[in-house]
Amino acid sequence: MLVHQGVELETPPSGLEREFHTLFNSDALQFLSELISTFQAEVDKVLNLRVLRKVQLDLTGELPGFLKDTAHIRNDPSWRVSPVPDRLHCRHVDVGDLSPCDTQRLIIGLKSTAQGLQIDFDDGNCPTYRNQIKGIYNVYQAVHNQFQDVPPISQAPVLMLRPRAWNMVEHNMMVNGREVPGPLFDFGLLMFHNAKLLLQNQSGPFFYLSKVESYMEARLWSQIFFWTEKKLGLPAGCIKATVLIECVLASFEMEEILYELKEHSAGLNCGIWDYSASFVNKFGHRADFLLPDRSKYVDMEKRFLHSYMDLLVQTCHRRGALATGGMAALLLPRDKESDLYKTVLRTVTRLKLLEIRAGVDGFMVYDMDLIEPMQKLFQLHSHGQNQLLQLREDITVTPEDLLTMPAGGVTLYGLRYNIAVGVLFIEAWLSGRGHFFYLGKVEDSATAEISRSQVWQWIRHQVRLEDDGTVVTRALVSSLAEGLMEDLKAAIHCQTSRDKQRLMTAVSVFIEIVQKNVFPEFLTTYLNLDHTFLSSQSQHENGQPDMVPKARL
Repeated sequence: MLVHQGVELETPPSGLEREFHTLFNSDALQFLSELISTFQAEVDKVLNLRVLRKVQLDLTGELPGFLKDTAHIRNDPSWRVSPVPDRLHCRHVDVGDLSPCDTQRLIIGLKSTAQGLQIDFDDGNCPTYRNQIKGIYNVYQAVHNQFQDVPPISQAPVLMLRPRAWNMVEHNMMVNGREVPGPLFDFGLLMFHNAKLLLQNQSGPFFYLSKVESYMEARLWSQIFFWTEKKLGLPAGCIKATVLIECVLASFEMEEILYELKEHSAGLNCGIWDYSASFVNKFGHRADFLLPDRSKYVDMEKRFLHSYMDLLVQTCHRRGALATGGMAALLLPRDKESDLYKTVLRTVTRLKLLEIRAGVDGFMVYDMDLIEPMQKLFQLHSHGQNQLLQLREDITVTPEDLLTMPAGGVTLYGLRYNIAVGVLFIEAWLSGRGHFFYLGKVEDSATAEISRSQVWQWIRHQVRLEDDGTVVTRALVSSLAEGLMEDLKAAIHCQTSRDKQRLMTAVSVFIEIVQKNVFPEFLTTYLNLDHTFLSSQSQHENGQPDMVPKARL
């Protein structure tokens, strides 16, 4: 353990000594210490407000709505967010889920024609100490033009840096006797080492903000941005951030979130699976919020989701902010002449065309082979760099629109699929990986969240399968998980007894989570505080893992 002016920091993982000492010099540690000391109490406050809001909802049975106390903000037509820099005017296609510790994929992304790269320390990343240090150092190398045969940062796709969400802590650093908030650890190091150079190259600093649940949380980020700009001698308002609206409660506060961040806003983003999972998080114990099989009955064409996207676009464009859509998770087969390739491309095109016609200014893809066809789709079906002039005055979205669950039941296929995704995500984390490939899609914490949420909810409400009327119980889920073992082994290319043991551990953890009496708020928080995951980290830190996600099936 290294100790420096009230900061306690674990020594570097094996093989990352140079990266560690570059990032954690005395000035950087001093900056981190001041940042965390200044805002730790405020982070505690917003997390406590989340708990209070959940308790209020549970005790009263009330439903969320547009806030009366902030109606004056929504009713004032005069305010706008500050204009974004030139490099953010066109956000057509970003690469999503780019785990920053995956050096090879990062370099390929920097050479791509995408508008931006979502450098993801959150959903697509497993936050081991090794991964955080390697990932932050990779960003440092990209910004400082230290990768060979890569365009300078002023010509590469813009880096949209996505720190961890408020629910995550960094176990390897303590300030004032406490483990530090994960997002402040990530944000502080990324800003300290890169912000001035990004600004000089008109390429940032730009961020994604995950899992913001209220305008009070947006206000805290605004305070952090202003403090950091002043501390680092940067112009006020130079940080720009896109807020991901991933919680149903936040969908009722989108204007207020933009207002709190109006000097720093790069817009809002909508995605399907974290947002859908938030309904189970907040209301999953209520029978009238039973979410049907996502593989059959949940997509962006359903009322509660298309209303959310319509409202997000309308809200953003009314205030001069960019509105971006979710990520295409489907992977194109390697054989471009195959029927499957054409089918996948048609499916992605159809889904993304829905978003373009709803007025979004951009969206994400995982597969970089989708960048060019999706950029062409924007060129064919929109005009100019963005769709800010589409004000969507034709729609009125009500609380009922946002809260009406889609009709449908539960299928055996959907139950098995959710179990597989949940187990394989836990196995990936135990291996030090934040995402994986399964059945032609990339899966990450967002899909793992909705998968385990649905299984928990279906057990809780003892739903019956459409197939044969079987009741979903813990015993059924355990039996199906056992029956899936051979498929799961194939998915992870299970070769050793250690691989098999890790998979069996993942199954045990999954069963443990879906039978909890009180719903664990975030799967990632649960794992990050769990002894099984933490003990697996020590093995991960002592050797260089294979950072390529497994099971591209």
